[in-house]
Amino acid sequence: MSDQQNKGPSYRATLNLPDTPFPMRGDLAKREPGWVKQWDDKGIYKRIRQVSKGRPIWVLHDGPPYANNDIHIGHAVNKVLKDIIVKSKNMAGLDARYVPGWDCHGMPIEVQIEKLHGRNLPAREVIAKSRAYATEQIAKQKKDFMRLGVLGEWDNPYLTMAPGNEADELRALGRLVESGYVYRGLKPVNWCFDCCSALAEAEVEYADKVDLAVDVGFAFLAHQHDKLATAFGVSSQTIASKPGYAVVWTTTPWTLPANQALNLHPEFDYALVETVRDGKDTWLILANERVEACLKDFGLEGKVVATCKGEALSLVEFQHPFYDRVAPVYLGSYVTLDSGTGLVHSSPAYGVEDFLSCKQHGMTDAQIINPVTGNGTYASTEPLFAGQKIWEANPKIVELMKEKGVLFRVFKYTHSYMHCWRHKTPVIYRASSQWFAGMDLKPKNGGPTLRETALKGISETTFYPAWGQARLHGMIANRPDWTLSRQRQWGVPMAFFVHKETGQLHPRTQELLEKVAQRVAKEGIECWQNIEPSDLLPANEANDYVKNKDTLDVWFDSGTTHQTVLRGSHAEQSAFPADLYLEGSDQHRGWFHSSLLTSSMLNGQPPYKALLTHGFVVDGQGKKMSKSVGNVVAPQKVSDSLGAEILRLWVASTDYSGELSVSDEILKRVVEIYRRIRNTLRFLLANVSDFDFATQQVAAEDLFEIDRYALALTSQMQTEVLAAYERYEFHPAVARLQTFCSDDLGSFYLDILKDRLYTTAPNSLARRSAQTAVWQITNALLRLVAPIMSFTAEEAWPLFAPNEYKASEETIFTQVYATLPVFDDADALIAKWTRLRELRGTVQKDLEALRTAGSIGSSLQAEIQLEANAQDFALLDSLKEDLKFLFITSTVGITKAANPDAELGIKATASTQPKCERCWHYRSDVGRNPEHPQLCGRCDDNLHGKGESRTFA
Repeated sequence: MSDQQNKGPSYRATLNLPDTPFPMRGDLAKREPGWVKQWDDKGIYKRIRQVSKGRPIWVLHDGPPYANNDIHIGHAVNKVLKDIIVKSKNMAGLDARYVPGWDCHGMPIEVQIEKLHGRNLPAREVIAKSRAYATEQIAKQKKDFMRLGVLGEWDNPYLTMAPGNEADELRALGRLVESGYVYRGLKPVNWCFDCCSALAEAEVEYADKVDLAVDVGFAFLAHQHDKLATAFGVSSQTIASKPGYAVVWTTTPWTLPANQALNLHPEFDYALVETVRDGKDTWLILANERVEACLKDFGLEGKVVATCKGEALSLVEFQHPFYDRVAPVYLGSYVTLDSGTGLVHSSPAYGVEDFLSCKQHGMTDAQIINPVTGNGTYASTEPLFAGQKIWEANPKIVELMKEKGVLFRVFKYTHSYMHCWRHKTPVIYRASSQWFAGMDLKPKNGGPTLRETALKGISETTFYPAWGQARLHGMIANRPDWTLSRQRQWGVPMAFFVHKETGQLHPRTQELLEKVAQRVAKEGIECWQNIEPSDLLPANEANDYVKNKDTLDVWFDSGTTHQTVLRGSHAEQSAFPADLYLEGSDQHRGWFHSSLLTSSMLNGQPPYKALLTHGFVVDGQGKKMSKSVGNVVAPQKVSDSLGAEILRLWVASTDYSGELSVSDEILKRVVEIYRRIRNTLRFLLANVSDFDFATQQVAAEDLFEIDRYALALTSQMQTEVLAAYERYEFHPAVARLQTFCSDDLGSFYLDILKDRLYTTAPNSLARRSAQTAVWQITNALLRLVAPIMSFTAEEAWPLFAPNEYKASEETIFTQVYATLPVFDDADALIAKWTRLRELRGTVQKDLEALRTAGSIGSSLQAEIQLEANAQDFALLDSLKEDLKFLFITSTVGITKAANPDAELGIKATASTQPKCERCWHYRSDVGRNPEHPQLCGRCDDNLHGKGESRTFA
């Protein structure tokens, strides 16, 4: 209240005006770094652990970010969500632990070392420089994560490159070998020419690619005429009367030099088509359903002479388009009719289905033609295209087929194609000798397969959001064997000794791996470079074995952290299985996936009880973040300009189950939400600054009715917010907190309360009842917002409860959620005051009209007369003289309407009474006390008498 318009002595000093050092402006960007340093210096995370000791343990296992480059907005979303959850679990009465971690090995760091120091460095030097580089990156990322207000064991994070973890990873590998899950074999794997290595499923993404698609003919062979005639039910002479071709369609002409078979579907109908091509009568074999479309594409006319099932053509041989080699027909149910000719060419070295089909028909690894080298060129043994890049050879192969007269059509074809997620370049399937974890191998103990165990584990896992279960199930159900090996240097070695001739593992592999692990635990993976077979094997064996040069897939590093961290380096801080894994939705095919597979093999169950996924961050128009487009929002910039608190509130107020939109405009709206909540907290803090809850609180049964209603409403709100926290749904929690602050408190309860707080006697029941309720509301609200608005809650906590601050290890995060008073009539109170608020809203509309017309200034200048139906009359009349405080008017009259269904009748007029210069009410008893002619009777009583009588509001 202000006394600017007072004409007499000022009564401002007699008011209980609010007072708090909690500023209106947060000045977050400048002040937050101080809190971060304070939390670190005081070891606040350790203090939380000490206070939480003995509570039920709850563990969120950190999916390790990769130790390369600055953190981006996606990292911020991930870490803030984790922090909100861990803090909310702690404040819910659990011992919620969070050990941050980093994924340190792998291709991206090795690529950085190549950029900085050149290629072809000795392995020892690559490893040393990679370790140093990762250490630098971790320090930078750690600083930025802490700046977001994330609490955790930052002084002791887990690192996949820690020697102890590297050693335990080798031990985990040894257990998988011993259990019978690991085998070595030739198989097409995702291969990147830039990485010169196999890629995991999670390292492949899809993008459009334009290729040359061809329809090419495999000529009939004379010694196969009888088989063709039998299949189609015609004479051998008929088949031999003209040349013929089995026509296949492919978008990868570069694979044709490695063609070794044709695939037809056993149940499809295939047609023997008579046509004229280049002036010659010609036979074509096409799928019957594709004849019309194919002839049109080829620019030919023809007729179907006979048909047969694909099964009838099994093992019939055809001539390779340009090599002196035959291609037998192998039946395959994966052949489709949606495009092409219904016949597929098979290069077992460059296609998983091709490989499996050829192996099922007895082809050995040695018989598989594999001319493409690791860098994407044809080997020197390739007869026609040696040394050429496969993509460059594509048009040359097409030209060769045209010269040979076997090309029926060529066109450019745009399709979704595999790309390396690091280099954004096309990858291929390439047959390579690799180490695999078999999805369908029976382990040595005769138990379920890896696929069976993993699928069972998925069914027992809780997913947030629920659709994640079907997604992960589909991936596991359909995935091929896991390629464990990589051809790199910066990674945990697959420290095997392999027989030179047989390629078999040493029979004491488990024992040998343990010996290597013991050295790795002391020296790191570097020691493998110095170990020779003779160091660990007896002289009579050493010459027969060589060291395996492969490293483990980096997804095996992070995928075994449930073993190397939860049960290894940080076993005391952890528990198995973890209560929650939380990452972006891409990790269904990444960390969630690899962790599930490794734990299924090692433990027979998932390493987590629940999985939570969040979406990717896009700009305000829903577009992907891109530096070239200029729509990137950097978390560092937001922290330095608006404050990390705004980032935290944006994350919490956004539905993370889909894409998260962020832009300057969106962040401005978040700032407004923040201001509403902060201003509410400031008002609350300011009005309990002279209140000691321990000695001055009013008993629950003696509180004014509106105070009891406010506390019942607070309890209801707290229940809703905590339920949202429990479901990990933070945007409805923020929305509820916001409406509570703006509508329930700001527009209603606190609006009404100002008069009682400011004008009644400092120690009166009326004021202390209000302060008791305000204190309890503040106590509950600060704890509820703390997981999200961590800096603000920590700023307010010592101002609100200085004694509790000292007793609570000087942080709000050791606290649990508030216990609010329970009222037996809470439901009735809420129902009653909900209706009173509705009636108040109706009255306020009329008063606003008067104000707009200039008839009144504030609502206190109005006198209102109400006519209400019987039910509303009883409700309004129950407040007696306090009714005017509900409407914030100087007087209220009320009569009962004759019609029981009548709407509220309102007559509002400007008061003709004088204005009290202290409380601003317009009353007839202003001047009752000649010594204070500017005061109304109730102010006179509050200042000089026993105080006014109030009961409800």
